[in-house]
Order: sequence, then C-alpha cells, then structure tokens
Amino acid sequence: MHFVRCASLWRTNMRILIVSDTHGKHGSLGKVLEREKQIDMFLHMGDVEDGDIYIEAVIDCPVHIVAGNNDYYGNLPREEILQIGKYKVWMTHGHTHYVSMNTRRLKEAARERGVNIVMYGHTHRPEIDIEEDLVVLNLGSLAYPRQEGRMYTYIVMEIDDSGEASFELRHV
Repeated sequence: MHFVRCASLWRTNMRILIVSDTHGKHGSLGKVLEREKQIDMFLHMGDVEDGDIYIEAVIDCPVHIVAGNNDYYGNLPREEILQIGKYKVWMTHGHTHYVSMNTRRLKEAARERGVNIVMYGHTHRPEIDIEEDLVVLNLGSLAYPRQEGRMYTYIVMEIDDSGEASFELRHV
C-alpha cells in the first residue's frame, strides 16, 4: 500500500493529481502515487468501482471523487464544482454528456455552469484542450487505456505563485 501525504499548507503554489477510470485496479494508481509523492489535492473523474475506500485510505489531503457509469454502489456525487485558486472547476465523468462522440455538449454545459475548467473521463483517451475561455481535460485511464500506444495516463495541474494554472499529461 502506498501512502501519499499532502504537501505543506504554507506553500502558495499547489500540485493537484487528477486521474480517471481506475476501475478498482490499484497497481497503476499506486505507481502514480509513489512517483508524485507530495500533492495538495487529489481529483478522480469516476469509474473507481469501489476504489474510493482505497484512495481515501492512502491519500492524506483533500480527495474529490465523482461517480462514473460503472460506479453502481456507494454515495459518490455524479458531478462536483470546486473552487481551486481563482479557477472554478467542474468534475464529471462525462458519459451523460456523450463525450464518446465529441465534447461539444460538455463544453456547452461547462459554459452554462460558468466554469473555467472542466475535467472528465469515460473515453479512456487523454486530452488537454485549452480554449480562450475554457480548459477541457480528459485524464485517460489508469486501467484500460484506449489511445494509440495504450499508455496509462493522468494529469498534474500546478498552480504557480502568481495563481496561474498549468497542466501536464503524464504516463506510467
């Protein structure tokens, strides 16, 4: 079992680990947690398949998890809106917005909610789409990747000392 501690709260910058579609398989997630070590927040876009118990046991910082289409049991919210620094962030699995076809409906819904960043999963294909008024992040999957090369992927979001966010797609 890997244990991750929160980075010191006195820091003005933040590191946020964002994943999706782990499907109850903790091997790749464990490798990511070991690699990233110090994080300030952990976000999961669903399809944990009862993995939320494991995640909450090994991560000692704020954890936010939304339900995916395979999360039948438990009390996970279907979506969540968070304030992270100056950014309003919408977390959703994406399946109810037909993201397997395209992100048009998801982007419309994000703009209706007045968010700066929308994060989703479901397709198991990673993507960082930065538009003038909206950042769209798909984390891919740490269990069943579907993109070319089939690498397990996740994103690290960093907020620097001036409050600006950057996003890096990483693979295991």
